[in-house]
Amino acid sequence: MALIGPEIERLIHLLAKLPGLGPRSARRAALSLLKKRETLMQPLAQALYDADAAIVGCAVCGNLDTVSPCSVCRDTRRDQKTLCVVEDVADLWALERASVFRGRYHVLGGALSALDGVTPEKLNVDSLIARAAEMDEVILAMNATVEGQTTAHYLIDALRSSGVKVTRLAHGVPVGGELDYLDEGTLSAAFKARRGM
Repeated sequence: MALIGPEIERLIHLLAKLPGLGPRSARRAALSLLKKRETLMQPLAQALYDADAAIVGCAVCGNLDTVSPCSVCRDTRRDQKTLCVVEDVADLWALERASVFRGRYHVLGGALSALDGVTPEKLNVDSLIARAAEMDEVILAMNATVEGQTTAHYLIDALRSSGVKVTRLAHGVPVGGELDYLDEGTLSAAFKARRGM
């Protein structure tokens, strides 16, 4: 005899795929949604549907927004000559939350990883090199992981011929840390202490 129906099992299974939610947390979240169908579940379902229909990738930087170019790229008050390279949209959002950078962004779409088969061709490296030619400085804000450091070293070599000044975030970002999980103070200190390569 099944304890719950297949629809609830599917809901739990899908929730468990979200970062930070294991099977037990997913069951609790599903139960909470089911208990509050009218005030939580139905508005959440509508918000997910609306987001899926409206969200697009920015053709310039790779950010997610409802317009392309995104609101960051369209902001004329930002420094047009400084480009911050991040691995993922979550890293861009983390830097924006910390309010430590007022230039342009470039989302690589991941980090180099031989084990996972992520090669430079699978990342937005070519468009980065093209954009870097128009910049005074390119800041590499890679995660302090083995893959992030490998990616940073690759990009330093790839950008060398462009003549652009290349800097990296300082060591305020802990080894093994990811930008999205850092507090604003750590991000701010790391950003201010960046150095040339």
